[in-house]
Amino acid sequence: MSAPLFDRLALIGIGLIGSSIARAAREHGLARTIVAATRRAETAEEARRLGIVDGVGTDVAEAVREADFVVLCTPVGANAEAMKQAAPHLKKGAIVSDVGSVKQAVIRDAGPLFPEGVHFVPAHPVVGTEHSGPAAGFAELFRGRWCIVTPIPGSDRAAVEKVIEFWRRCGSDMEEMSADHHDKVLAITSHLPHLIAYTIVGTATDLEDHIKAEVVKFAAGGFRDFTRIAASDPTMWRDVFLNNREAVLEMLGRFSEDISALQRAIRWGEGDKLFELFERTRAIRRALIDARQA
Repeated sequence: MSAPLFDRLALIGIGLIGSSIARAAREHGLARTIVAATRRAETAEEARRLGIVDGVGTDVAEAVREADFVVLCTPVGANAEAMKQAAPHLKKGAIVSDVGSVKQAVIRDAGPLFPEGVHFVPAHPVVGTEHSGPAAGFAELFRGRWCIVTPIPGSDRAAVEKVIEFWRRCGSDMEEMSADHHDKVLAITSHLPHLIAYTIVGTATDLEDHIKAEVVKFAAGGFRDFTRIAASDPTMWRDVFLNNREAVLEMLGRFSEDISALQRAIRWGEGDKLFELFERTRAIRRALIDARQA
C-alpha cells in the first residue's frame, strides 16, 4: 500500500458520499486520521456506531482544525454555511474540495470565504444511489466511475494534482474541465434525467386512485427505473436545480421542443420519424456499453 496522501482528512457531511469517501480512504490508506462533522447529532452517532471514521461530531471547527484535506459533502445549497464555519479554523496549506454536481455555484458561494494560503479544488465524483445516510456508503462506490475536477484559474497545480491522485486511488477515472462546461454537461447527463423522473413519477401520483394502484401493481422496468431515480435525496436535488438553473432551463427548453416534435409524429402517424429517433437513441446506448458506463 502506498504512503498516505494526507495526515488528517476531514469530511463535512457523512451521508452516502461522505461515508463512502471515508470507507475508500481507509481501505486504500489515503489518510492517517479520518474525521467528520455533520449537522445532526443522530447522524454523528450512527457514523460513530458504524466505525467508519476515527472521530465524528457536530462541530465543523473541531473537525477541520489541523486537517490538511477537507471535503465538503453537503448539499450544494449548504456549502457556503459550511465554509463560514470552517474557514477561520483552516490551517495554511490545507486543501479544500467538494463533491457537488454543480461547480459554478460552489465556486461563487464558497470561493470568497477561503483564507489566504488555503487551496480550493472543486471536484465532482459522478456517482450516487437512491439511498442516503452513513449506512448507505460503500468503498467501491467510486471504482471505475468518473470524477471531474474543475480547478479555479490560477489554482496551485500541486494541490490540484493531489486531489486528482486522491480520487484516482479511490478507484475513479479522472477528467478535468472548466466549471461552466461541467455544469452544461451534467445538466443533460444527470440533472435533466432526474427532473424528468421526478415529473413522470409525480404524474403517476396524481392519477385517480384505482389507476394509481394498477401503476404500482403492473410497473414495468422503465417505470421502476424512474421511481429509483425519483427516490433520490430531495434536498440535494432541490439545490442542484436552483443552483444550475440556467443550464437546466436551456436543456429543458431543447427537451420540450423535442417532445413537441415527437407528439406531432405520433399524432400524424409518422412512423419513419419515430423509427429514426429510436434508431439514433439505440446508438447512444451501445456507446455507453462500449465505454463501460452502462
